[in-house]
Amino acid sequence: MKDESTLQLGARARAAVRSVARFANPLVLLIAGRRWMPIVGVLHHTGRNTGRMYASPLGMRPYRGAFVMPLTFSENAGWYRNVVAAGRAVVTYGGRDHEVTSPEVVDYATASPAFPRYERLQFRALGINQFVRLTTTREEKETPMVQARSVRSSGVALGVIAVAQLMVVLDVAIVNVALPSIQRALSFSATDLEWVVNAYAIAFGGLLLLGGRAGDLFGRRRMFVAGTLLFTAGSLAGGFATTATALIAARALQGVGAAIVAPTALSLLADTFAEGPARNRALGVYSAVSASGGALGLLLGGVITNYFSWRWILFVNVPVGIALALVAPRVLSTTRGRRGRLDLPGAAAVTAGATLLVYGLSRAAVHGWGDQTTVVTLGGGAALLAVFVAIEAVSRHALLPLRVFGNRNRTGAYALSLATGAALSGTLFTLTLFLQNVLGLTPLQAGFAFLPTAMGVVVGAGITSRIVGRTGPRLPMAAGALMAAIGLFWLSAVTVGASYPVAVLGPLAVLAIGLGQVFVSTSMTAIAGVRSDESGVVSAVLNVGRQLGGSIGIALMGTLATSVTRDSLVGVRPTHLTLHIALTHGFSASFQLAGLIALIGFAATISAVRRPRPVTVIAEETQAQAA
Repeated sequence: MKDESTLQLGARARAAVRSVARFANPLVLLIAGRRWMPIVGVLHHTGRNTGRMYASPLGMRPYRGAFVMPLTFSENAGWYRNVVAAGRAVVTYGGRDHEVTSPEVVDYATASPAFPRYERLQFRALGINQFVRLTTTREEKETPMVQARSVRSSGVALGVIAVAQLMVVLDVAIVNVALPSIQRALSFSATDLEWVVNAYAIAFGGLLLLGGRAGDLFGRRRMFVAGTLLFTAGSLAGGFATTATALIAARALQGVGAAIVAPTALSLLADTFAEGPARNRALGVYSAVSASGGALGLLLGGVITNYFSWRWILFVNVPVGIALALVAPRVLSTTRGRRGRLDLPGAAAVTAGATLLVYGLSRAAVHGWGDQTTVVTLGGGAALLAVFVAIEAVSRHALLPLRVFGNRNRTGAYALSLATGAALSGTLFTLTLFLQNVLGLTPLQAGFAFLPTAMGVVVGAGITSRIVGRTGPRLPMAAGALMAAIGLFWLSAVTVGASYPVAVLGPLAVLAIGLGQVFVSTSMTAIAGVRSDESGVVSAVLNVGRQLGGSIGIALMGTLATSVTRDSLVGVRPTHLTLHIALTHGFSASFQLAGLIALIGFAATISAVRRPRPVTVIAEETQAQAA
């Protein structure tokens, strides 16, 4: 069908249009097909010659079980010829995918009822008189094209979740290496410098439960994007900070954003991947990122500080955060917020209690357990958390429904997560000091010394994600905790004359593989069979355990190392050698304590976690709870 009123372009004109489209289409695709965009949709079609899948943003309107779109450049349009050849395509419109078939060219009179008056006037002015009508299919079965797009979208969604999780866990450790540079640049006092780390840790740990519950109530994808933007704004402000106060405030803002992103990321993973092999593989990636973030933070912190500036430790988050905020709405699954009110008394109690507890533990690592402020803040934090539990027991809109602890496997996963968080963070803290103060490595060399840890975690997580479907989570949880304990006790055998390849590399490899197993299996157990409206807060509790455990580990292992070092110097003439020997004794004792903590996690796993049950049983329980 050919019409004199339709735009007819020659070969050169069509080539020029295609050139412009190559640049314009990627930009238009950012808004096309969105829920709030009624004018432009996306037509996904398969190339008739290449077999590749293409996405073309086109003006279109739904009308009587079909989509109608102007055939602007006659039947020579490449997308039209592809659709005719395939006989079908997929339209993304209003935030949803629609399979369409039976391409048919219709005239203006037939198509005009689908379009509003202002668009009809545009068509008349441009002389467009041909339109394509694509009928939507009513089959519920997914076509190969829809399935391929779904798999690709799931992969991109996992990438978004993993990058966001890596971004927030990196910032726990990445600034540690840069603290001396920050102190010189912004004239920090020795006592105030710790707040560069504490401001982030306190806001992150104190607001995790609130962030997770906000995702359940207001929509996880929406809160994920909001948290990412807050984190990005804090990073940008911190990079431009010219005073100590400005940097501390920016770090606190980063912590607030991280407290929203971390729990919503894990819940979105649960929403995107159904229980089974796909979720296990996704958790392998997520857990590898979570467990290796601390080691990678030390490495990247050393590289960036050494070759660029400490400010780029913060600036590097800005383009990443902006990209995540733009891509997330297109690839992450939509979850509607549920009806309910935010438990404000419970939120106030747990936020204040967790904040005081994290601050008290952070202070204990520097000022000791006998410091009056440390004792008061720890006592106040514990009291407020007890008040929080009492509020949740009677609240109709509980921030943290206590029934989530009724599942023994989940409670065991929380206990092991707390223990491994303490052992890992405390070890990274004290081992960094040992590598630099005793073995004489530079900050950059010390950062690279932790690279095998990240690689070992990836190996452990990859193995576990493949076998956990057959063995259940109990075996990798127990084996991983035991391997972590073995690696830590092996590490405690370090001497003042030790070399990195012999005394450190082997223990780190064993520890890392064990941690990879633990992070995958505890994450899987925590979100297995959980009600959809509670996955945010369940994920938040897991993150609280890791964050709070990290603060506990640093405080306990730091004070033990200091105490043993001080006792070893009593009655000894202070020389360079005796000081190094005393420091080594202190670090060795801290590694032994970390090994004991890992064994406690192993014991909790053996006693609390049961053998796996069939997925159908879990599904039935979930349906019963929802009813």
